[in-house]
Amino acid sequence: MIADRLNPVVLITGVSARAGAAFTRILSSRAQGGLILTDADGNALAAVADELESRGAVPERVSTLAFDAADEARWGQAEAFIGSQYGRLDWAIIDLSAAPPPADSDLVQWGRPSSPAIDTAYLSLRAVMRLMQTNSNGGAVIVTAPAALLSGADAVLPRLVTSASREAAHDNIRINTLVLDPGDTWPQAPHFDDLVRQGRSERAALDLITAMAAPAVRYAGGDITPLAAILLSDASPLTGATLIVDGGHAL
Repeated sequence: MIADRLNPVVLITGVSARAGAAFTRILSSRAQGGLILTDADGNALAAVADELESRGAVPERVSTLAFDAADEARWGQAEAFIGSQYGRLDWAIIDLSAAPPPADSDLVQWGRPSSPAIDTAYLSLRAVMRLMQTNSNGGAVIVTAPAALLSGADAVLPRLVTSASREAAHDNIRINTLVLDPGDTWPQAPHFDDLVRQGRSERAALDLITAMAAPAVRYAGGDITPLAAILLSDASPLTGATLIVDGGHAL
């Protein structure tokens, strides 16, 4: 249970993606101080808000902001809005799982190569950290990312999160990265629909993929609420950590 902070104000980006949607369901009932949902797709954002309302899971204060989280100017507007309307920010989920493939970027603060995902991470962390700096008891941030952003010679995200975690620690802000089951990205992979038809369900298709990878690997799936509780709790000492929850797929 995530309940050690009174009336938290919560920001979740990329809510139409699987990880973002999962955290929205988990935290919507716990965001007594306010819930801010963002996504580049305005229609998908509205659909998520409608789903929460249909389930009776909408907090008293909810804001939906449709903008590209890799857009620096729009982040400036979003930061000003959150600061003026909510006054603070306690928890933030920055979902990078649905970011477009690498492309040229105007941002150079974190070096090349960059990509929409890295730009999103940098701009989101910068805004979130500034909003949380006014809190006497800081805040907690979870960055959800695909494994591809954490490896290779050009992997910028680990350095970015480490640097941000070190800087944020002075204000009692903790930042951790959560790499969820590859099932979050497989449905967008080529031929996945063929595997679904072969196995007669998405879960069966994921089981087929994991069986191909290694006998011991299994689809992790399940409820990520316990992980969210650990990473968001004020009692947690974790910061700058990367947790890989993939059912052993990376072994």
